[in-house]
Amino acid sequence: MALSKDFLWGAASAAYQVEGAYDEDGKVPGIWDALSAGHVAHGDTGNVACDHYHRYKEDVALMKEIGIKAYRFSVSWPRVMSGPDTVNEKGLAFYKDLVAELKNAGIEPMVTLFHWNLPMWAHEEGGWRNPKVVDWFLSYAKVVVDALSGQVSRWMTFNEPACFIGLGYVTGGHAPFETLKAASMEEGMDDLVLLSKHVLLAHGRAVQLIRERAVLAPQVGMALNGALYEPKGSDEAAVKAAYDRTFPENPIFFDINWWADPAILGTLPNPMKGRITDEELMVICQKLDFFGYNCYQSSNYEEYAGPNPDVYPGMPRTAMGWTITPDALYWAARTFHARYGLPFLITENGMANLDFVMSDGKVHDPQRIEYMKGYISGLQRAAEEGVPVIGYTYWSIMDNFEWAEGYDKRFGLIYVDYRTQKRTLKDSAYFYADVIRKGGI
Repeated sequence: MALSKDFLWGAASAAYQVEGAYDEDGKVPGIWDALSAGHVAHGDTGNVACDHYHRYKEDVALMKEIGIKAYRFSVSWPRVMSGPDTVNEKGLAFYKDLVAELKNAGIEPMVTLFHWNLPMWAHEEGGWRNPKVVDWFLSYAKVVVDALSGQVSRWMTFNEPACFIGLGYVTGGHAPFETLKAASMEEGMDDLVLLSKHVLLAHGRAVQLIRERAVLAPQVGMALNGALYEPKGSDEAAVKAAYDRTFPENPIFFDINWWADPAILGTLPNPMKGRITDEELMVICQKLDFFGYNCYQSSNYEEYAGPNPDVYPGMPRTAMGWTITPDALYWAARTFHARYGLPFLITENGMANLDFVMSDGKVHDPQRIEYMKGYISGLQRAAEEGVPVIGYTYWSIMDNFEWAEGYDKRFGLIYVDYRTQKRTLKDSAYFYADVIRKGGI
């Protein structure tokens, strides 16, 4: 099986997607609170979401029932900081209480500092375009690390910068719903590099800060996403072709090497050269303890740029329209370990399914179970071949607010009735409990 006894069998969430309590106890608006009107299906908002802010004890108890070993959650910057240097102690207390509850349940907390909901006070000053955002982020990170690092040892600086920069400032699909003000990606490269540079500098400085201030010896990484291509065949040439396609020489924001090469290897992809200085790169590139990757599918079958000849009619897809590619985690572990040489952690993997409570009062989701069997088996295969795989984090622990999709797409192991906030363990939760007990598929 090759998975260690201390393998991190986890599940994940994000603050804005589950917490609710959008204006309680001193929390100030974030960009998803203030700007999402007109951009989300059915006019849905995260104002209440899963009410995790008030129901976290119930939710942690359900995690313990499943047997979850690690819970990856994010801290809400606008809940903790009402201004660049103004701490909201009531908001910070929520995370102290959540961490204590997790520890009492024997569940390891894994903290993500930024999962997309930038405070409006930062956005109104230019957001990720303003170089001051790096200092603002460091002030926030210091507060969180000082408050939680006595109980937390695993940290992620950012979740999916490819999405919150790419979808937030280039394509306009996510908050702050801005589009690149240029005729082409090439013409807009200066702006894209500026945005990315500030994220990367904030990451590097946050890693330094965590290592300097953490009480418990920290394990630090990022939760990245980006294009991953499987080889079309098993021969060496096919594997190399897929590798080269995954790491293009001239990447854009949605390619993994746009973010990971500067942060891990200390090298700049071609579009960043001449736009990021050697001094800045020294700050960006800090030693990381693991490579975190959010993976839902391989990119071989994406159709963003038009029809894809590899897509056959009737390919199995999730409710998000994403193709189901069970070998994705196997190739992710192999490919990214080959390039970056770090222990490998799946920080997100899961599927949206058509879930509802059936006449017997249960939620039967066999498609999700089959999805998990295939993907986890691939991850195990990579471990058996020698890749140091340290954990698997299912997305998500419960149904939640799925950004621009609103509440239609259900990824959870736990079903949430948003009218009553009643929680129901799905069949996949019981399946995952069995996987955890056995140590694998």
